[in-house]
Formats: sequence, C-alpha cells, structure tokens
Amino acid sequence: MPVSRPLTAATGTALLGIALVGCTDHALGTIIARDAAAAYRQVISNPAVGGCHRFARGATHVDNFTQNDIILYQGDNCAEPANGQSTYLATQSSDNVVAGSAPWRSFTIVGR
Repeated sequence: MPVSRPLTAATGTALLGIALVGCTDHALGTIIARDAAAAYRQVISNPAVGGCHRFARGATHVDNFTQNDIILYQGDNCAEPANGQSTYLATQSSDNVVAGSAPWRSFTIVGR
C-alpha cells in the first residue's frame, strides 16, 4: 500500500522537530526563582546551556520547568563560598534552601 504524501510530510516534519530540540543550545522551558517572602520573583525563559547564570537577587525557592537539569550555587559566578554547597535540581522539579542556609545566587545548566 503506498504511503500518502501528507503522512510522509508530517513524519518528516516531526523528525526534523525532534532533531532540532536535541541540538539546541538552550534549555527549553522556564526557571522561576523567588524568595521566602515572595517579594522577589524572577522568570528566566530558555537559558543558554553553558556558562553561569545569576539570579537578580538571592533565591530561596527555584522551580525548574526546563528540559535540562540545573545546578544551583550559593555563590556568585557559579562558585561556592567556604562551607557552601551546590544543589542539583532535576528537570520538572522544585527545591527550597535549607532553613538557615544562604540563598542561591547563580546556576548552570547541565548540558546534553
């Protein structure tokens, strides 16, 4: 049975879309950062994979709604201050800083 042209075109378009998503240099989706008092909220859309990203202010809660995992840092420039600890945050998840800990100030995207 011959394959119809519309089905062939749709299949080709779907495969191209999958290939483009796999090769993107951005984490597709949104990262939302906020503080405990909800006085600060920052939405970051499609951040670049590679390099360090800073939050505008310290964040005590982060939602990762991207297609990549991220690493959160208490220090600026994706470095940890003395006695600091980074936090691995998987895709489609959220986390809060531990009570008494410093807020997160930067993050990196885990590349593919």
